[in-house]
Amino acid sequence: MHILVIEDNSDLAANLGDYLADRGHVVDFAGDGITGLNLALREPFDVIILDLTLPGMDGLQVCKRLRAESHRHTPVLMLTARDALDQKLAGFESGADDYMVKPFALQEIEARINVLGKRGRAPSTRVLSVGDLSFNLDTLQIHRAGKAITLNPIGLKLLQCLMESSPSVVTRRELELRVWGEELPDSDSLRVHIHGLRAAIDKPFGKALIHTRHGIGYSLSDPDAVSTPA
Repeated sequence: MHILVIEDNSDLAANLGDYLADRGHVVDFAGDGITGLNLALREPFDVIILDLTLPGMDGLQVCKRLRAESHRHTPVLMLTARDALDQKLAGFESGADDYMVKPFALQEIEARINVLGKRGRAPSTRVLSVGDLSFNLDTLQIHRAGKAITLNPIGLKLLQCLMESSPSVVTRRELELRVWGEELPDSDSLRVHIHGLRAAIDKPFGKALIHTRHGIGYSLSDPDAVSTPA
């Protein structure tokens, strides 16, 4: 496995690295939170071993930002000298997958990262993709051409419905039922929200993915990926 150790104690980091490398793992290191976060966001690690007390940015902040900004859910094993319950709960709430209190046995570290590595390789997220647009249904993160997009709750529902049906046309009635249920809004509400969705999804990128089917409804598709009959 490819493992990132974010630990400011150089002796401990070296011991971990030597032990894990002897067992066939590839280990990278960071001695502070900011460097560790940048590495974690840039490289596809199998497991991250993260110390709680770090210079620059503590482990809780690193874990929270990693979960908010990364497209991957890399398993995180958090290390700390603190064993109070509230500290453990704070670690899990920040997004850590497991927790170990120092001092610890190196054999147990390896056993835990082996379990976390298998968990990390299992499918854990649901992501819809159309062209260069992606929508993570678990985190509600949306990206197009690598840029993050923020939508309101109605926009999220509309986008999910259109992407799940892509490239098929979704009728106005289907979209209204999906968003508002049987308590339908006035006749202009769907048009207004589709306009807002287009402003976020299409306008900044120069190629439209949302298409109007006059008198029927809307579809979301990448025109470059749709084959045309000969």
